[in-house]
Amino acid sequence: MGASQRPTIKTVAARAGVGRTTVSRVLNGSPLVSDAAKAAVEAAISELNYVPNSVARSLVTSRADSIALVIPESESRLGSEPYFSAVIRGVSTGLAESQIQLLLVLVRDQRELDQFTRFLAARRVDGVLLVSVHRDDPLPGLLEEMGLPTVLAGRRSPDEALPHVHSDNLGGAAEAVRHLLERGRTRIATISGPLDMDVGHSRLQGWRDELRRGGPEPDESMAEPADFTEEGGRAAIRALLERHPDLDAVFAASDVMAAGALAELRKRGRRVPEDVAVVGFDDSIIARHTDPPLTTVRQPVEELGRRITELLLKEIDEPGSAEHSQVLPTSLVVRDSS
Repeated sequence: MGASQRPTIKTVAARAGVGRTTVSRVLNGSPLVSDAAKAAVEAAISELNYVPNSVARSLVTSRADSIALVIPESESRLGSEPYFSAVIRGVSTGLAESQIQLLLVLVRDQRELDQFTRFLAARRVDGVLLVSVHRDDPLPGLLEEMGLPTVLAGRRSPDEALPHVHSDNLGGAAEAVRHLLERGRTRIATISGPLDMDVGHSRLQGWRDELRRGGPEPDESMAEPADFTEEGGRAAIRALLERHPDLDAVFAASDVMAAGALAELRKRGRRVPEDVAVVGFDDSIIARHTDPPLTTVRQPVEELGRRITELLLKEIDEPGSAEHSQVLPTSLVVRDSS
């Protein structure tokens, strides 16, 4: 086997017929592994001549007394999206009783990813919180490889292997659409988040599910993906109005995109809510300051920040002990836009 094909935790897991987390637990001496799984992993390690990563082995013995909160987004999005500041507040609350330092890391390109990987390999942090996860992001897999305690805010897909906390995106979106149907709206469009994110996909699915409950198969041309930015919301509502000038409601998968849609509707002389009702998602500070104030789905973002921190601290103290997933409830807040 050449140097480029050195066995990894992934190949050990495949040979042993277990998940990568189980391999990490065996390497870290966690008691939460069955004897059979432990034997299978140890046999695979021996067959493949796998040399455990120094990071994985030193996890038990040394502490950096710090954790990293990683946000793979630009500074402009970090500044304009209240979601991130609410998560940071929640994480700070979760750390308040501990002596652990918080490092905020933005990973925006390959260079920054490489830099962060070197930082992790040097054991500068005890664990990682990852926010805003995209399906093809290499970082979660890399953290699994390293056996570094990791908790996600959100998830890559419904079968996420890493511990994670997310809001009831599906149920919240369905409640938003149900509210619009109850208001007598019949041509309900949606501006979804990016479809390579579970949060974008789940809120879109909530829109579909609720429309299906109330009638025929949803018209997919009434859905337009965007990027959780205000400009993305404006562009999406323009595309939707071009295809469906008679739409009478729009559910936007974030308050920031809903604010963009409101501005564009006003520019085009459409009255809200008389001509077009608008509902957002988040119940961020933006929702109270739009014109008109925004009906939206409240998700407990600070609570989410606190929960991911608690799970991570538990995982650092006892590898393999953190609860695998938690779902936080959402609720509809009705204001003047619907």
